[in-house]
Amino acid sequence: MTGQGPLRVAVLADTHGFLDPRIADRVAECDVAVHAGDVGGADVLLALQPRDEVVAIRGNNDTPDRWAECEHHLLETLPREARLALPGGDLVLVHGDDGGSLAERHQRYRRRFPEARAVVYGHSHRQLVDRDEEPWLLNPGAAGRTRTHGGPGCLILDCAADGWRVEPIVFEPRRYRTRRRRQADGPDGGDTENE
Repeated sequence: MTGQGPLRVAVLADTHGFLDPRIADRVAECDVAVHAGDVGGADVLLALQPRDEVVAIRGNNDTPDRWAECEHHLLETLPREARLALPGGDLVLVHGDDGGSLAERHQRYRRRFPEARAVVYGHSHRQLVDRDEEPWLLNPGAAGRTRTHGGPGCLILDCAADGWRVEPIVFEPRRYRTRRRRQADGPDGGDTENE
C-alpha cells in the first residue's frame, strides 16, 4: 500500500458481533478498514465495506465457541496481530488483552514496535489517542453496542507520506433490537439492549 497517494483508514475494534450502522457508513467513506479484534462473527466483517480492503485480527473473544460453526473457517484466517505498510509509516494491530496497566501496556507496545508509526489496540472498549511520542497508540473504542463508554466509536486515520492525522468519532448511544432470545425477553423475543 505504500506506493500510493494518501489513504483514509477506518480504525475500529470490539464489535462483539454487532457493527453500529453509523460506523459502517463512515467505513464506506474510507479506503481501508482495520479491526483490532473481538470481531464476533463473519457478519461484522461482511458489513465493513471500505473502497479497498479490510484487515482484521482476532481478539480474546474471537474463539470457536463464540462464532457460529459455519464461520470457523473464516475465524481461522484471522491472525493475532497484523502490520500494514501505509503512506508515511507502518500501522500495527494488536488486540490489547496482554495485561498490565494502561501505562505498562503503552510502554510495552512502544518497546515492541519502535519502528511503527502507530499501534492500534482494543480490548478496553475505551477510545484513546496518544500522540505524545512514536509510535502513536490508538484505541478506537467499541464500534458495537457492548460497553461503549459514552457511545460507539472509531477513529479515522488520514495517512500521507508527509504526515498522519487522526479524527476520533463517537456517536450517541442508541438502543437496538437484539436478535437473540434471552430468558428475560417477553413472548416476542424483542428485548432491547444498550450495553
